[in-house]
Formats: sequence, C-alpha cells, structure tokens
Amino acid sequence: MGDCTDRRNLTPVAIAEGRAFADTEFGDRPRIMNYEFIPSAVFSQPEAATVGMSEAEARSQLGEAVKIYRSQFKPLYYTLTQEHEKTLLKLVVDSQTERVLGAHMVGEHAAEIIQMLAVALKMGATKSDLDATIGIHPSTAEEFVTMK
Repeated sequence: MGDCTDRRNLTPVAIAEGRAFADTEFGDRPRIMNYEFIPSAVFSQPEAATVGMSEAEARSQLGEAVKIYRSQFKPLYYTLTQEHEKTLLKLVVDSQTERVLGAHMVGEHAAEIIQMLAVALKMGATKSDLDATIGIHPSTAEEFVTMK
C-alpha cells in the first residue's frame, strides 16, 4: 500500500490504506480511504508543512473565487534575541463559502501546527471559524487566527 499505490507516498497513508483494506476484506467493516486533507511536512530547519490545496490547485478549480491570506513575522519567542527567525503562513480560502481549502507554513513547529489545522480543515472549517478561535499567546499558532 502507500508507496505502492502512488497516491500519497507517506508512511501514515500506507498504514491507513492497509487498515482500510484489512477492515474491508477481513473485518466485515467496508470503508474507503479518504485522501482529502492529508498533512505533510519536511523536517528541515525551519520546518515546512502543508495541508489541503495549494493556491494553484484552488485557482484551477475555483478561479477568482480564491482568496489568499498571508502572514510573515518574527515569532515573539525571538523578540529579545539576535536570532533572525521568520515564520511564513498562508491560507487558501474559497471566498464564496469562506471554507479554508489549504494551510501552508514554514517555520518552527510547522508540522505540529499544520497537523492540528488538518483536523479543522477536514471538518470544514471556515476563515470565520479560525477568526473566532482564541489563540494561545504567545505562540505561532496564534497568527493563524489573526490573519487579515
């Protein structure tokens, strides 16, 4: 599974595909693998992580109905240091429904933050839902709920 099917070459996807197959064939619990909103990350320095549609994918499906929100900042953690850390955030939103179609991040803890956003996106979160969420202060995750 996983790398053999060439759908999403990620170990957790291979595990989920194997479980879906086993449940369907041997467990009398038929189910289909859902490939929507699978997060992925590059564990580099800084981390890069993504979930959902890229801007290009969204524009190919929705055209001008796509709204992009971006934020670039120095994390508050580094305010009093000489470090030049930067974090980049990007949300891809359907402007007609406000549904968040994709979230992308480069910066410290990107994988963990995107993992939690994957849950929200899979549940159909809108930009208004994110705006109404109270962020943990001071943290990078706080930026996602204040992007304009």
